[in-house]
Amino acid sequence: MTDVRLITCQGQAIAPHLDDLARLRIDVFRAFPYLYDGDFEYEAQYLRRYAQCPDSLFVLALDGDRVVGAATGMPLTDDVEEFRTPFEQAGYDISRIFYYGESVLLPEYRGQGIGKAFMTKREAHAAKEGFDIVAFCAVERPDDHPRKPTNYQPLHGFWRSRGYRQVPDLHTTFHWKDIDEDQETDKPMVFWLKELA
Repeated sequence: MTDVRLITCQGQAIAPHLDDLARLRIDVFRAFPYLYDGDFEYEAQYLRRYAQCPDSLFVLALDGDRVVGAATGMPLTDDVEEFRTPFEQAGYDISRIFYYGESVLLPEYRGQGIGKAFMTKREAHAAKEGFDIVAFCAVERPDDHPRKPTNYQPLHGFWRSRGYRQVPDLHTTFHWKDIDEDQETDKPMVFWLKELA
C-alpha cells in the first residue's frame, strides 16, 4: 500500500466522489460474479443516497488524485428496502446494524492490504458510532455458471478470516442486467454478519 493513501468522508463531503465511485462500480462489478452491465446515470442516482445520509461513510483509496478503490457504508435504517426487510423479518433491531454497501478496488491494486484496511476502517467507524453488528451481502452464483473463470477465487475465505459469517437464512434479491442479458433479472444475495465486541 506504499503509493496508495486512504481517506474517509461522510455525508455531504461524499458528493464530490460519487462519479468516481459510479465509474468504479461499473468497472469492477463487470467481472464475475456480478457480471453487471452498469449504467452511469442509474449509478449516479443510486449512490446519491450516501451524500443525503449524514451518517454514511466513504473510505477512498487514492493513487495520487485518482480514486482506485472505495468502500462504503451507512446505518441499515437508511438503506434500501431490499437490504432492510430480511433483517426486520428475522427480528433484528436494524437500528443496531451498520451496513456495508460496496467494496471495489481496481485489479492492479489488489493483494496490497487495501481490502483489509477497508474492513478495519468501516468496523472502527461502526463501533465508534455505537453499532453492534456490521453486515453486507454478496451475490450467489451457481458453481457451474458458464461465465465463471477457471481461476476464480471467491472472497468467502477472506471474509471469514476477518470474522464474518455467512447467514444463509438472511437473504434477498437484487436486480440488474448481466453483461450477456437483454433485461434485468433478480439475483440471489446472501448476507454476512460480524458482531462487534
